[in-house]
Amino acid sequence: MARTAYVTDLKGLQGECSANYLRLVRLLGDLGAGETRELELTGGRGRFGTLWLSVLERAPYTTIARVSQSGLMDAVIEPPCMRVHLYHDVRMAEVTDFQRERHFNGRYRYPNVRMFQPDEKLQLNRFLGEWLAHGLEHGHPTNVTELPG
Repeated sequence: MARTAYVTDLKGLQGECSANYLRLVRLLGDLGAGETRELELTGGRGRFGTLWLSVLERAPYTTIARVSQSGLMDAVIEPPCMRVHLYHDVRMAEVTDFQRERHFNGRYRYPNVRMFQPDEKLQLNRFLGEWLAHGLEHGHPTNVTELPG
C-alpha cells in the first residue's frame, strides 16, 4: 500500500484562525497591554480551574496574547500555555508558541525528531479553538489585573 504525502489543509487552518480570532476578541474585550482577564471555570461539580487571558502587546494591526490555565492538576502536569498573535486586518488569530515551543511549520515529515504530527500547526489551532469555546461556555469573569512589571 503506497503512502500519500500529507497535504496542508490551508482552508481548514484559515477557518480555525478566523473562528479563534472572534472567540479571542470576545474574551479579551477591551483589555490593554499588560492586563489580564481571569475566568473561573465551573461545571456541574463545582470549580475546576482558571483560564487566564493576558494581552502582552497591542498595536493597531496586531495583538499578542497569552492564554493559560491553572487547575487541580498543576502539581502533576505542566499547565497549558499558548502565545497567540491576533491579526486585526485579516481577522485571524494564530498560535505562535505552545509550551515554550515556537514557530510551527504548516507541515512536518513524520516521524521526526520532535515527534510533531504532520498537521501540528492545524492541531494546535484547533486545540486553541476548543479551549476558548470551553472558556466561553464555562468561564465566569472574576477581575482584570495588571501584569507584573
